[in-house]
Amino acid sequence: MQLPADYYQRLYAGVLGKLIGVYLGRPFEGWRYQEIVQQLGEINYYVHEKFNRPLVVADDDVAGTFTFIRALEDYALADTLTAEQIGQCWLNYIIDKRTILWWGGNGNSSEQTAWLNLKKGIPAPLSGATATNGKTIAEQIGAQIFIDGWALVAPGQPALAASLAQKAASVSHDGEAVWAAMLWAAMEAQAFVCDDIQHLLDLGLSFIPKECEIARMIADVRRWHQQDGDWHLTREKIDAQYGYDNYPGNCPMVPNHALMIMAILYAPDNFQQAQCIINTSGRDTDCNAGNVGCLSGIMTGLAGIDAGPDWRGPLADRLLISSADGGFSINNAVRITDYLYDLAHSLAGLPRPAPRKDGAPFHFSLPGSVQGFRSLSPSVRVSNAAYQGRNMLCLDYQSLPPDAPACVTTLTFSPPEVADMLSYASYDLMATPLVYPGQQLQATLFAPPDNRQVVSVRLCYRVYDENSELHCYYGDPQPLRPGGGITLTMTLPDSHGQPIAEVGVALAAASAGRVLVDTLRWDGAPHLTLRKPTGNSDFWWRAWVNGADLLSRHYPDRFRIASEREEGLLIHGTREWRDYRIQGDLTLHLGEYGGLAFRFQGMRRYYAARITRDEKFQLVRVRDATCSVLAETPLAGVFEREIAFDIRLQGRRIVASVDNIQLSVTDEDAGAFTDGGCGLLVFAGAISTAALHLSPIH
Repeated sequence: MQLPADYYQRLYAGVLGKLIGVYLGRPFEGWRYQEIVQQLGEINYYVHEKFNRPLVVADDDVAGTFTFIRALEDYALADTLTAEQIGQCWLNYIIDKRTILWWGGNGNSSEQTAWLNLKKGIPAPLSGATATNGKTIAEQIGAQIFIDGWALVAPGQPALAASLAQKAASVSHDGEAVWAAMLWAAMEAQAFVCDDIQHLLDLGLSFIPKECEIARMIADVRRWHQQDGDWHLTREKIDAQYGYDNYPGNCPMVPNHALMIMAILYAPDNFQQAQCIINTSGRDTDCNAGNVGCLSGIMTGLAGIDAGPDWRGPLADRLLISSADGGFSINNAVRITDYLYDLAHSLAGLPRPAPRKDGAPFHFSLPGSVQGFRSLSPSVRVSNAAYQGRNMLCLDYQSLPPDAPACVTTLTFSPPEVADMLSYASYDLMATPLVYPGQQLQATLFAPPDNRQVVSVRLCYRVYDENSELHCYYGDPQPLRPGGGITLTMTLPDSHGQPIAEVGVALAAASAGRVLVDTLRWDGAPHLTLRKPTGNSDFWWRAWVNGADLLSRHYPDRFRIASEREEGLLIHGTREWRDYRIQGDLTLHLGEYGGLAFRFQGMRRYYAARITRDEKFQLVRVRDATCSVLAETPLAGVFEREIAFDIRLQGRRIVASVDNIQLSVTDEDAGAFTDGGCGLLVFAGAISTAALHLSPIH
């Protein structure tokens, strides 16, 4: 089948709508209507600054939506994807009490309850079933808040979206909660080809039981909408008949869904008004506003989002995803859009589209996109503009002295404010840097012919220092003449164990002008030594995804992790790492096994070279609940001594050495992993190392 002609832009608008809604509603999540009106007034724009919080934070609504959809990629399936496989996806990307979910307690948070069921071996959909958890837990709001992704990859295919949503929702929920999720997903999928809200509602209702409470409630809200003509009156009726007082649990589905239906009925073609209604109405505001924002974004497109106030400027496309895949954590709306766009083509049986601008991760092709780029100087304004028939990042600058170039950068690692994130979020941000020493940073820039003078341009990057402060470093300056273009390149040098937090370009010019950035990218495997840096930095250890019970920061010159009863992992790197070599001397202090893992794709997808309590050296592949021993040999004396590990990865070929004892395999399995980062693992014990050395293999 063919995808809608305007699908790419509407997909981007849906992603943006989701982000705007979540981040708009998050600061006052859980408030009642009366509290909001009295303390904030009607919500017409972002209010995070009134709470002294950043706009973009780690949030379950964003993380779950754009993580669980990855089951489609992990299992290479379409409509045959099962609830059990999506449950396996939960186990792979979630780290207990550290990522994705609202960790509100067993029997209190539906998602944590389902997670504990999965961990105990209860597969989905039993993990979320009423028979397992009871009606109260099964019919909370969580079935819906993660659901938008399934619709975004099924444009014009409401049946497919509803089917995928049903399977995904049943991992953690049942009954009315699943019906609501299916209905909303079907509406969003059809919204790519239809903007008639009444038709979308009728279509969504066709996928759920006619006599279910969700269907009855929607009939009431539609009738009240026709009678009242004022959402304030309709909200009062919803509160009386379907309010929280009528339902048990923390965040019951029916009351929140009723407010969403009301908002989209009263403002089907007005993005800002829909956000005003859903946020001012209160309750689970970030969840409700995110779902409404996604549907409203699809229906009204970028023009609808841009018709009101500047929603996109403060957001700057940014989003954060705390998950076990740290290379997916520092993200942006364009990258997510490209990812979903690829999945949609596969689902539709179409070839995957050619990557934009030769696969550059920062390509700015979508109108208005800035992909997280922000100016560090008030003398430079960041926007998006067309030049030579392509959309580019547009930098309008004033006079800039050569001894103080103005930097425009985007995040490649956690921003400084994550150090305080636990004060306003459920968990820390699990993330690894996107770019590393040894890789080549490259940007292509243009200057329009009406620039009056040459502008000096250079690459720049910012690195955390021993005091957790960001320091800027520069490449060599190059002249960019009016009407000209230039490609800047530099190989990123050793950062002494500290993460590279931002990359971008720096400008200096004698007079005002404009520079356009067509692409920014980095290539190649890293070439670096991962070690504990000097000083008291708060960020070197944040550059590791911690899937162990303990990551000790007190040993002066070693990484050390410990796990009490299960497998513990410490993960570094991204899925862009492919062919590389890892070397390090590891000490297994205690445990059933421990070693060096690589080609990480989450907590339950990786290879490892490990040594065992019963004195074996093994090369294994872990996929979901299955650990396959690919090769093994005896190894004497595994505890409390430094053992030299040397791993070489090239395509499907793995050569692993421990104390010069070598194992090698070529993994011909259809599900072999060919990319991913590296790290430590241990089962019920502790392991440490002073450093890991990474280098490319050519």
